[in-house]
Amino acid sequence: MDIFKSLYQQVFSVTPEGFESLALQLFQFQYVHNPIYKAYVDHLTVNPSKVTELTSIPFLPIEFFKGHRVATGSWKEERIFESSGTTGMATSRHFVFDSSYYLQNCRQAFEMEYGSLSEYTILALLPSYLEREGSSLIFMAEDFIKKSGDSRSGFFLHNTGELVETLTQLRKEGRKILLLGVTFGLLDLAEAFQLDLEGVIVMETGGMKGRRKEMLRTEVHEVLTRSFGVDRIHSEYGMTELFSQAYSKGWGIFKPAGSMHVFTRDINDPLTVSNELRSGGLNIIDLANIHSCCFIETKDIGKVHENGTFEVLGRMDNSDIRGCNLMLA
Repeated sequence: MDIFKSLYQQVFSVTPEGFESLALQLFQFQYVHNPIYKAYVDHLTVNPSKVTELTSIPFLPIEFFKGHRVATGSWKEERIFESSGTTGMATSRHFVFDSSYYLQNCRQAFEMEYGSLSEYTILALLPSYLEREGSSLIFMAEDFIKKSGDSRSGFFLHNTGELVETLTQLRKEGRKILLLGVTFGLLDLAEAFQLDLEGVIVMETGGMKGRRKEMLRTEVHEVLTRSFGVDRIHSEYGMTELFSQAYSKGWGIFKPAGSMHVFTRDINDPLTVSNELRSGGLNIIDLANIHSCCFIETKDIGKVHENGTFEVLGRMDNSDIRGCNLMLA
């Protein structure tokens, strides 16, 4: 496992200038040591020796996580992250070799954008995720709550009255507050209470989960900014199949973690990958997926800007309803 430790260190310290070299190195490594990914690349008749740039790397369709153990190397998993879904729906399973590595990567991504977790009181309104097992979002939120070091940080299931009281008290104290919520939960809170949350970071994780009709992201943010008295709504972009996250500080523009790079692909020709497309399916390189697959073809539609930020415009037709990214843009 020494090779994995070396790769971990490289991912944690990767620079924009070194991203391509490390990604290409990981492609060659995973082609050799990941049976599912190798079979897929071979099926496309791609010659690995001719893959010399990021856009020529084959991206594994996200559906493979539903019926296969997508793993690089042979090892026993420490835990399994599982996506949400309606009854009878096949769910994605991401096998985790070392959960401490996942958490370290999550912390680094958040703190690069927002500063130390120890500066915040973190209030998590994630009812649907708390009610099931295997959520990577809950696992991350639990860690963030611990790292905050504030006894008032925690999860709120249906006790929204207590949440409002806690928010009110914390604002009086001038604390930095992160209110992390699934979209339908934040909308429910906005309908039940007229709150003044000026200065609070209100961050939605996406997801209606069948609790409400789908809404445009702009509509959701308009409702929440008006009800909460804030000038913008932050967002987190993540999924079961990714170990890294992207964050938006407003207006639906996401900045990926240093371990991520996002591309658009032609919807009618998924093997054509280029950020010169106005919009398309989102392909993601996640270097943190060392033990699974770093090259993921998602079912999200979006556009990527010249500076590497991106927007999520919606979901492809006939794609499964999922927990984290149901909203249209």
